[in-house]
Parts: sequence; structure tokens; C-alpha cells
Amino acid sequence: MRIAIFGNTYRQEIIYPLEIILNFLAKNDTEILIYKQIYEFLKSSPLLCGLKYRLLEDDNFQSDIALSVGGDGTFLTTAQHIGNKNIPILGINTGRLGFLADVAINEIESVLKDVINQKFTIEERSVLEVQTSENAACKSPFALNEVAVLKQDLSSMISIQTFIGGEYLHTYRADGLIISTPTGSTAYSMSVGGPILVPQARNLIIAPVASHSLNVRPLIIPDSWDVTLKIQSRSHSFLVSLDGRSQIMSDKTELYIKRAGHTIKIIKPIGEHSFFNTLKNKLMWGIDKRN
Repeated sequence: MRIAIFGNTYRQEIIYPLEIILNFLAKNDTEILIYKQIYEFLKSSPLLCGLKYRLLEDDNFQSDIALSVGGDGTFLTTAQHIGNKNIPILGINTGRLGFLADVAINEIESVLKDVINQKFTIEERSVLEVQTSENAACKSPFALNEVAVLKQDLSSMISIQTFIGGEYLHTYRADGLIISTPTGSTAYSMSVGGPILVPQARNLIIAPVASHSLNVRPLIIPDSWDVTLKIQSRSHSFLVSLDGRSQIMSDKTELYIKRAGHTIKIIKPIGEHSFFNTLKNKLMWGIDKRN
């Protein structure tokens, strides 16, 4: 089995779980691929001494599975590297929340053992793709969580004309607008009052950020419908953010958002790793403090 390892190299906490992972994989006849950032992070440590591995210099690779070692942000970055390769991702949590990366450090060996023995399930998560007018292409046009259009400056709100399948919906006057997948429903969208969707839902959420109207609420639409956004701003520019990767665009640029032609596959270990258990354990869903 060929396993690619990605991780958050900004946190020292990654070293201990990486030691567990590398020791386990070395003992279990696996081909280890280490992404260049992990290699740079570890090259002065003893973890790589005597280890047989291949260095990944770019995203031109194939593997049976990918390990994302870090938090949910690291998982989103790993998903960006995986793209349309159909490589399932296992998220190992060294961060705080760990909604996507939900394997705890004390579970690493047992979960990896099950993964090598093909004892796991896979959830397919929908992805958003962004196309633009004015030849102002997004640096990376895919998002697993959400696409957010936001004001660039700290003063005035922006106006966002929104069309669904070519039909005019509404002009949002707000700090921004979020187009979210079911995966992203527990992320930025939830923080602005959006609903939570199960991962299997074939829907998108349209949720305004700090709307200047009390009668505009988050809206759920089928993910087979495309969304067109036309933005007006006093600064004549705006921010577009795909899973936290932001860039500035001219307000002459229109955005066309649709479901991508590929999905991201997430490895779900056997046991207490269902979506509803994660809701309860990570977001304290339904916790009654009176008990």
C-alpha cells in the first residue's frame, strides 16, 4: 500500500503523531510518500533516519490513501493537493476542533491497522468550482467547504447580485456572502447562522455575512443549480475566499459557482466516527446541562 503524508508544519505538536505514524508504516510494508513541507520540517530530526520514503515535490503523484496530520485547515489543504485524483483522505487530529480530521492521537495505530486491512468506509463529499469573467481566474478554483465573497476594506458593505440558474434571486447588501457545501455547513456558514446539512445532502447553502436586512435568511438550494454573483463595491474590489485561500478581484469580475465534476473521499474509521457522533462530541450537539 502506498501512503502519502501531509501535515501542518506550523505546530510542534505534529512531531509525536508523525513518530507514531512513521514507525507504524515502516513496520507494515507500506510505501511512504512524504510531502516536501513535512520533509523540510523533519529533515533535521531523527525520525527520517533509516526510513525508506519518497519525497513529493509537487502534486503530480498517486497513492492509495493520503494522511492529513493537523486540524481541519490542514485537511482542507490536503484536499487541495489531492484534487480530482480520487485518493481517500484520513484526517488525524492534532488541532483543536477536528471535525474533518477526527482521528485522535491515541487512535492512530488502531485506525491505521484497520485502514491497511481495508476496514473502513468512505464518504464522498461534494466540491465547489469557481469560474470567473474578465480572465481573472482563481489561483485554485476548487473548495471543499465554501466559497465566500467578502468586502475588502473595513468600512462599507458590498452589494452582491445573486442569480440561481440564470434567474435573479436577490441583491445582498452585506459584509459578504457564503456559498457552502454540506461539508462546509459546520464551518463558516454555521458561524453566520446557516443550517447544518448531513454530508450526503445534495444541496448548497447561500448565507449572507452581516446582512443589512432582517428579512434575508440563509437559503438551501439543490447543488445541481449554478450560482452567479455580480459584486458592487465602493473600493471597486472584493475578496473571494475558497476554503480560506483569499485573493482580491475587481468588482467588474463576475463569479460562476457550480458543483465540481469530482468529489473528495474521506476515510471514516469503524466505530464512533459517524457524522452524528462527531456533532455531539465536537460541537456539543444537544448537550443538556440540566442533566
